Amino acid sequence: MNASIADNLAQVHAQMQAACLAAGRPEASVRLLAVSKTWGPDAVRQAHAAGQTAFGENYIQEAVDKITALRDLPLEWHCIGPIQSNKTRLVAEHFDWVHSIDRLKIAQRLSEQRPAHLPPLQVCIQVNVDGGETKSGVSPQDLPALAQAVAALPNMQLRGLMTIPEPAESEAAARAVHRQARLLLESLITQGLALDTLSMGMSADMAPAIAEGSTLVRVGTAIFGRR
Repeated sequence: MNASIADNLAQVHAQMQAACLAAGRPEASVRLLAVSKTWGPDAVRQAHAAGQTAFGENYIQEAVDKITALRDLPLEWHCIGPIQSNKTRLVAEHFDWVHSIDRLKIAQRLSEQRPAHLPPLQVCIQVNVDGGETKSGVSPQDLPALAQAVAALPNMQLRGLMTIPEPAESEAAARAVHRQARLLLESLITQGLALDTLSMGMSADMAPAIAEGSTLVRVGTAIFGRR
């Protein structure tokens, strides 16, 4: 096993533990998603040998090749990148989770194309909480209608929200943006949706995300290094 990947994972878990402690949350309330995009199967095997089981991928064809090569391992695969209509079948057939739903058409295709022998696809809706012009995601105003429509689809289970906010100038500013996402999730729950997932926070903003209720942080470079 590559000691650096194992060491890096241990450091990330220590940072998560410290953030949970500071927020008064149990460490088990936040999961780590290792973002393995652009890294080959060997790197994923090394991370799995160090105890990591959930992996996030942005590029669908690259991910499918990797998933196929690693079928011998009990891994959980999360699609965290944008999905074009011509790629929905690949996602529906190979992934366990999708974080990046931002329009109903894509959700409908994923639902229709999910193979019957697989469990429901676990999905999050990507919300553009801070209005970043270059960011994907549904607007907060359009979120409630989309969430209700996605939750009604068969072959998938709506679990919560995902965000990729613009870099913040301070921890307070980062917390304010993450708080918006948490409040949106709580609002959807009051509308009757059974949601439990906030996919928010990466290497740079893990602590403020955890402080505001993130249940899943997405970390790549701090685990695998730079390409």
